[in-house]
Amino acid sequence: MKTFGLVVPAGKGSTFEKNVRGLLVDQDGLSAIVLPMLEAWRGLRIRAAELGRQLVTGARQSQACRILMSIPGVGAITATSFATAIEDPNNFRKSRSVGAWLGLTTRRYQSGEVDYDGHISRRGDRQVRGLLFEAATVILTRSSAESGLRTWGLKLRERVGFKRAAVAVARKLAVIMHAMLKTGTFFDRTVGAVA
Repeated sequence: MKTFGLVVPAGKGSTFEKNVRGLLVDQDGLSAIVLPMLEAWRGLRIRAAELGRQLVTGARQSQACRILMSIPGVGAITATSFATAIEDPNNFRKSRSVGAWLGLTTRRYQSGEVDYDGHISRRGDRQVRGLLFEAATVILTRSSAESGLRTWGLKLRERVGFKRAAVAVARKLAVIMHAMLKTGTFFDRTVGAVA
């Protein structure tokens, strides 16, 4: 609509729709083009909200997801994505292997006398890795629930910086989540981050 000299004021959802409709009152030619797209956009928003509700309902009904959602910062999307990616927790002998499987461990560079850790390997499921990073960010920034994992992450953040600490917390979170799925236990905030 900018092309036609109409700038839509800032707004989300129904506010955005109201603003667009207000600008199209005297624009018959443009209305014929934009209104069908606006209707399609509204339909997509309604369908996305419906799917989101179904996802939350399904996560609440799943024992594995309920276990994972007991961790502060882990919601329905992260829990269902992780549980779906892992499928059977017995596929991994050690919970520590899950961090490497998701690409959250550092690559090692060795050549002659040179030996150092590099960036994370980024192998495995990109979406689950991103969701774990997001959950780790929530644990470090917005979560008010104290836990051993959060305390460890905050100490690490002071030493190595926020992003590296968030990746480390994401890896440790993956290890803890796998162990919880394997044992069927809920998150215990009093336990320190030992993984």
